[in-house]
Amino acid sequence: MAEDKKPLLIKRYASRRLYNTETSDYVTLEDIASFIRSGREVQIVDLKSGDDLTRQYLLQIIAEHESRGESVLPTNVLNDLVRSYTTQATSAVPQFLAASFEMFRESQSKWMENMNKANPMSGVPGFEALQAQQEAFLKAMTGGMSGNWSGPASDEASAEAETPSESDDLDAIKTQLAELQKKLSKLGK
Repeated sequence: MAEDKKPLLIKRYASRRLYNTETSDYVTLEDIASFIRSGREVQIVDLKSGDDLTRQYLLQIIAEHESRGESVLPTNVLNDLVRSYTTQATSAVPQFLAASFEMFRESQSKWMENMNKANPMSGVPGFEALQAQQEAFLKAMTGGMSGNWSGPASDEASAEAETPSESDDLDAIKTQLAELQKKLSKLGK
């Protein structure tokens, strides 16, 4: 397990091929994305110069996903990011983004803990279907990175019609996202 704590070292050869130093084989960008989705940190270095190329390759992975229509970043957020490179907010943006994602991970973790605990609402009719819908929504929002789910989630339950509370939850999330985007826009000005 200690091995999972240190980053997986990937070396880039002059031919631009990427070499996994743990398994002694070549990997693709999609392989690297899979390592990251499974919770593994990676470090990509140029074999000849020793330069750290991790950021460059992570941005390339994001760009490829976005270009395939797997959009996570709304256009206005991308615009704000581009603006942040040319404004005084440049120094504040990385800390803001890191703190935002950390808060998201923490709240996701706490939400999952609460979902996995014995819930007094479990006896309420329709609760299992609502729980399954919330789990499916969280999986969709996180790209399936949230790990194993426990509980009575099933495809049948998540296929049921939307409930008013699910719609309200989605509206609340959209509102929160809009507020975060406004704050990010203000930082960029």
